Amino acid sequence: MKILLIVTAFSLVGSCAIPSHTQKIEDLKESIAFENPEAVTKYSQTITAEALSIHVHTLASDEFGGRETGRVGFDKASLYLKDFYLKNAIPSPLSGDNYYQNIPESYFNKSSPSSQNVLAYIEGSTHPEELLIISAHLDHLGVTDETTYYGADDNASGTAAVMMIAKAFMTAKNEGHGPKRSILFLHLTAEEIGLLGSHYYVKHPIYPLDHTIANLNIDMIGRVDPHYETLQNDNYIYIIGADRLSTELHYVSEAANAQFTDLELDYKYNDDEEANRYYYRSDHYNFAFRGIPVIFYFNGEHKDYHQLTDTPDKINYPLLQKRSQLIFATAWYLVNSDHKLKLDEL
Repeated sequence: MKILLIVTAFSLVGSCAIPSHTQKIEDLKESIAFENPEAVTKYSQTITAEALSIHVHTLASDEFGGRETGRVGFDKASLYLKDFYLKNAIPSPLSGDNYYQNIPESYFNKSSPSSQNVLAYIEGSTHPEELLIISAHLDHLGVTDETTYYGADDNASGTAAVMMIAKAFMTAKNEGHGPKRSILFLHLTAEEIGLLGSHYYVKHPIYPLDHTIANLNIDMIGRVDPHYETLQNDNYIYIIGADRLSTELHYVSEAANAQFTDLELDYKYNDDEEANRYYYRSDHYNFAFRGIPVIFYFNGEHKDYHQLTDTPDKINYPLLQKRSQLIFATAWYLVNSDHKLKLDEL
């Protein structure tokens, strides 16, 4: 009886000493706090519907010919991005005014001429070796029978978001609120022909992948899908992959949304058994496959997906603004937190 009591007492002590999974989650959620929320609000408000509209209308215009990988229209769009970053004094991670990571024709296995990823960079002040990547693919489907596939939602919307998020971070840095960790703004080629631009990047990273803390990937965030149209609710975004490799990333995303944007975060497509398997279908997957935590931001498919009718006039610009501000706030936390984002133990 005495032995039994001792063992029972020891078991109680042990159970009290080891926090439950639920308690660990609650502690994690409580630990996520924005040190300077006023700055997050101030700089997120520089991301405006008006500016996003200008970029989407430009990128999804006849001038850029559907931005097909390796074609003249894609090169014009790449130059548009380069000029934007030069104008806003957002440097390249490469030398001088070279903003292109060139990809040879041989890499595309005859599916495309040579092409390039477009990159811009803001160096962190405290942990410059640690890197957050914010990405969106620039390419679309080009021209067929002299008719342009404009790709306004897919993915001029994501491209414009990355541009304005970069400008917001640069404005913050210029005013004394630069990020503690570095940020790479990555505009990817060849997503539409097999995620090849991101595949090339992870094979030839500008910075070591083991120093990359996360990838926030943006692909189609300017529209409302049929499900939410039926509900007459546009205040949502699909979040995919946030909890796959880092529980902390999931709760950072939720905290950023709760404090700054109050969108409905829909995890429908995060289910690995979901038939569309979107987790595997955009550029973030090449990072996730290599153990880097990711979030894929997505508005869902609609009737204009990969159609000639994906045009700038159908983008919901106030909604694009709000979704971009969520991504900015999430990124702000990740690059300014007092600790590096934690991976889950496998």
